[in-house]
Amino acid sequence: MKKRINYYKDLQANYSKPGLVPDDMKAKLIALAENINKMQEPVPPVIDDKYTLAQIEAENKEWWPTHCEALRQGRGDILTGEYRKDLVYFCQDGPYYGIQAQKEREKHWWALIAQPGVSMTWPIVMFYGEFVHFEWACMDDETNETIAKGSVCWVRRGHRGGCSFKSEQLTFYRDVFASPELLGLLKTV
Repeated sequence: MKKRINYYKDLQANYSKPGLVPDDMKAKLIALAENINKMQEPVPPVIDDKYTLAQIEAENKEWWPTHCEALRQGRGDILTGEYRKDLVYFCQDGPYYGIQAQKEREKHWWALIAQPGVSMTWPIVMFYGEFVHFEWACMDDETNETIAKGSVCWVRRGHRGGCSFKSEQLTFYRDVFASPELLGLLKTV
C-alpha cells in the first residue's frame, strides 16, 4: 500500500485543517504576503540559470501559506495582488481574461469561504516548478456541513512572476452569491 504523505511537512504553516496556525504566525504570513506581492515584475521573468524552476518552486512553497491565510482573513486585496494583470482564469463561470474581468465574480466566492463561522482548509497541495495544484474544502463550524469545495491549478512563476494562469473547479453547496453584509467584510483594493 502506498504511504500517505503530509503535504505540509516542509512548509512554514499547515492549513490542512482548522486550528493549526498560531496567531503570531498568521500575522507574519499576512506581512509576508504583502511583501511578496510587491516583488511581482511587470514582465514575467525568464526561466534560466539565474532564475531556475527549483528557485521558483521554493518561492511557491514559501508563498503558499500566505495565500491560505489571506483567504481565511478575507484579504481580497492580497488575493488580487497575487495575479498578473493579464491573468487567464478558467472556471465554470469563466473564462476570465485579466484581473478586472474575474474580480466581480470572485469576490462573492471569497466572501462565502471567508465568512464568520466557517473554516477553510486545503488538505492537498502539490508543487512542481511553476505549477501549484491544490484541493480545498470549506466547512460550517456549527453544523460541519461542507459549504464549498474545489480543485485548482495555478501557473505561478514565483514571487517575481505571480500567477498568470488559474484553472478551477469549484462547487458551492449552500450559497453561490454572497450577501451585501458578507461582501462588506472583505478587504479589497
